[in-house]
Amino acid sequence: MLGYAQAVDDRQREERSTVTDLSQIVKAYDVRGMVPHQWDEHVAEALGAAFAQVLTTGGETGDAVLIAHDMRATGPGLAAAFATGVRAAGRAVVELGLASTDMLYYASGSLDLPGAMFTASHNPAQYNGIKMCRSGARPIGQDSGLAEIRARAQALLDAGQARPAGPPSAPVHQRDLLADYAAYLRKLVDLTRIRPLKVVVDAGNGMGGYTVPTVLGDVALAALPLEIVPLYFELDGTFPNHEANPLDPKNLVDLQHAVRAEGADIGLAFDGDADRCFVVDERGEPVSPSAITALVATRELAKHPGSTVIHNLITSAAVPEIVRENGGQPVVSRVGHSFIKAEMARTNAIFGGEHSAHYYFRDFWFADTGMLAAMHTLAALGEQSLPLSVLASEYERYVASGEINSTVEEQAARVAEVRAAYPDAQADDTDGLTLRFADGAWLNLRASNTEPLLRLNVEAPTRERMASLRDAVLDRVRR
Repeated sequence: MLGYAQAVDDRQREERSTVTDLSQIVKAYDVRGMVPHQWDEHVAEALGAAFAQVLTTGGETGDAVLIAHDMRATGPGLAAAFATGVRAAGRAVVELGLASTDMLYYASGSLDLPGAMFTASHNPAQYNGIKMCRSGARPIGQDSGLAEIRARAQALLDAGQARPAGPPSAPVHQRDLLADYAAYLRKLVDLTRIRPLKVVVDAGNGMGGYTVPTVLGDVALAALPLEIVPLYFELDGTFPNHEANPLDPKNLVDLQHAVRAEGADIGLAFDGDADRCFVVDERGEPVSPSAITALVATRELAKHPGSTVIHNLITSAAVPEIVRENGGQPVVSRVGHSFIKAEMARTNAIFGGEHSAHYYFRDFWFADTGMLAAMHTLAALGEQSLPLSVLASEYERYVASGEINSTVEEQAARVAEVRAAYPDAQADDTDGLTLRFADGAWLNLRASNTEPLLRLNVEAPTRERMASLRDAVLDRVRR
């Protein structure tokens, strides 16, 4: 019987070995992979233990870790396994249960505790992941602790363990912070005095369906002059209606149709973990995240003149122009939340925005929150009488392609080929390849940190120039 049990253990260990190459799932600023093909609860437990160990060796104050998950079916199991690892390494756990990623950041900031959010954001249903932060919502990326977490977890797994020896002994607590999170956001942006607005919200079966009713519609927090028309608010990690990735235009179609059909003033689309927000105007036309970045930056600079505003390398050239025109100091950053947050903390920036609709606020512990960006946009629209299409046009000065993804095996070779094709362009390797042309056009071609893709962004003064450059580069990338 003992031999049989040993054989089962050996077989399970052999099966687990296919999901324990952590370099495949630990990315530049989070954990992301398919469950159970690339990782499972055994791996999650090791990552939890490693996370707690790194917090301790790094001098992290406090004795607890916040843990939350989104609506994906694998979330509760992975989060519970991670909690077991944390407790075995000597730290207590505060379970937040269902949450959006920015709710986890709110909890980390307001309670001054480190945290782990189980989500794969906009990725398909078979994926899950972890976004980790130190107390005060300070980011953890490859250069700020994630590489050490991976190494410690890998050592545990290679030794046939998921956590340190001995039963988990640290306690577990539960907290519900949804109402507190909503009240905090409402203090930052006052929507009580704006004109009445009809707002269609597409939650994509993600966490926006959990947070929007409380933040924008809970009478207990004071009724707002908003008529919310909900789309796909039912939490469902299989995403039965469309992927929770508003960056892909096909996932905005339902929202665009609903805005037109309802005669709404604005449409909002959230991704799976609701830390990003996309906007469409009253015509159902998308408003670029760069325009929203410039709009929110203008509002924040009006309150804090002369402040720094962060933008990533591939936001529109209009963003730094408008920041300067409003007395601010634009600073460019690499793409990715850990890089943006670190740069915001370094410069004490009031606000930061990315082309992917991540928006960061000093008043929110330098963390990203799609909900707060949505509230700023609603306030800007509701404080004057112009339709959103007219308001947004003030911030859109160039023609952009949007982000175009291509699955490419030989990524470095294709990027080198694009560089060689434009020897007269000014090249920048800060984040992928950026080429800037004398006529004001530019392109950025970079590898995804989370998927096997090359991402292309092109911007130019005219639509014809943008389309010509876009098509020429795609021809080389996809050849």
